[in-house]
Amino acid sequence: MKQQVMNDDYTARRSIGLLLLAVIALHSVSVFAQAYPSKVIRVIIPAAPGDSCDVLARLVGQKVGERLGQQLAVDNRPGAGGQLGLTLLTQAAPDGYTLACGQGGNMVIVPLAYQKVAYDTLRDFAPVALMASNFLALVVHPSVPFKSVNDLIVYAKANPAKLSFGTTGEGAFLHFATEMLSTQARFTYTHVPYKSVSSITTDIMGGRIDATLGSFISLQPHVVSGKLRLLGIARATRAPNYPDFPTIAETLPGYASGGWFGFIAPAGTPKEIVSLLNQEMNRAMTMPDVREKMIAFGLEIHTESPEFFADTIRSDFAKWGKLARDIGFKPR
Repeated sequence: MKQQVMNDDYTARRSIGLLLLAVIALHSVSVFAQAYPSKVIRVIIPAAPGDSCDVLARLVGQKVGERLGQQLAVDNRPGAGGQLGLTLLTQAAPDGYTLACGQGGNMVIVPLAYQKVAYDTLRDFAPVALMASNFLALVVHPSVPFKSVNDLIVYAKANPAKLSFGTTGEGAFLHFATEMLSTQARFTYTHVPYKSVSSITTDIMGGRIDATLGSFISLQPHVVSGKLRLLGIARATRAPNYPDFPTIAETLPGYASGGWFGFIAPAGTPKEIVSLLNQEMNRAMTMPDVREKMIAFGLEIHTESPEFFADTIRSDFAKWGKLARDIGFKPR
């Protein structure tokens, strides 16, 4: 009986001790989060100045820095399709003082397109805030003998592999988007790879290729000028600011394709800090001057939770991963 009492007493004291340790740990994290930030926050941009990530990070980062009382200093690290910058993020301490701008291309498409990538998107990063997304547009040279998405499909089926599509290369996002279009519509095409979007635009306006899927905001001026013909935009529904432009989904139900941009941190960053950053970034994106500029860029603004951002990343991996398997794509 005495032994049982001693065991019970030991168990109780041990439980209290563990509870105290947990309280102390939570208190330490809370104090740390309250003191955050106490120095400059570095934001790695895995692209050159002027890139969408760069513009957005500077725009939103300035507002967040003003609220937090510390500068968000942009550090451009372009190279290897974004791999250089994101690899640097994995090497940083998970303390909230190093962030990066991630996007669908460098976080999802690159890991699917290459055998050796120095990071695991789902394991090595903590999604913080999904800033914005854009959508692609299907455009053709005005001389082609079709004027709608359905016309293009009918033409492509009647003329196997005659229709030429320009993309930014094998395994790039625009290539995957084009493959998804041709797979869903069941037509073949001639793939013409380019090193840059600007080269694609130059050649399609010059009539050297028939079609391309590209960022709506970059192609829209050429559509308005009549140098390109827009067949459809890759949204689930029509764009509120462009209600006259049909969607590809009106012909091919379910087809949607576009990019997204968001802030990420190293895995293991305290949840309190991620939550604080998410709150301030979402607040910044609703400010009238920020909102106006982002809409002018042709972007859709998002003010969602870190969990929503994480779900978006996982969903994209499932979507594009399935496509890669379906078309037999072999990572380089």
